[in-house]
Amino acid sequence: MEPVNAAIIYYSATGNVHTLAKAAAEGAEKAGANVRLRKVGELASAETIDANPAWGKHIADSADVAEASIDDLAWADAVLFGTPTRFGTPASALTRFIEGAGVLWRQGSIADKVCSAFTATGTAHGGQESTLLALGHVFYHWGGIIVPPGYTDPVQFETGNPYGTSHAASSGPPSDVTLRAAHYQARRVVDIAAALKLGRAAA
Repeated sequence: MEPVNAAIIYYSATGNVHTLAKAAAEGAEKAGANVRLRKVGELASAETIDANPAWGKHIADSADVAEASIDDLAWADAVLFGTPTRFGTPASALTRFIEGAGVLWRQGSIADKVCSAFTATGTAHGGQESTLLALGHVFYHWGGIIVPPGYTDPVQFETGNPYGTSHAASSGPPSDVTLRAAHYQARRVVDIAAALKLGRAAA
């Protein structure tokens, strides 16, 4: 059987979600997947970005990450979306990218993909679960197969979020526990996608 194709598509302003996405990519690769780590395009004005030095620094630091395209979604067997929370919802840059997937939806070629999501917020109760649930609504419309981390690994009892890996920036950069959770979440997604791919091949 061909390896699972896993697309990890994210938006990050100051780098926290980028860090989670890299950990997810490592987890997916360890699980045997072909991985595409992709960022979505920036929508903010230069003036807005310049007002936050950490934002501009992250853009420079992540310049080597390719920008996501709809082709990456079409290629993928499994999709993990990462986004910071914006008032309890996904960032508009990621939402714009998702809206561009309508052509795949109309073709029926986006259904049956294994889907999951992760997020970061400014504070501990800043809308992490509502953001992940909002991305779940997207997956429902796609006919995706949602695979959350749940409480299926000891690391989940340390992080406490069964919906998806979550980080509060008020505590500093993502901790080792949070990165292990992102690593595990992606590995679980790839393992289940592989089982589905094998089952379909045998059908």
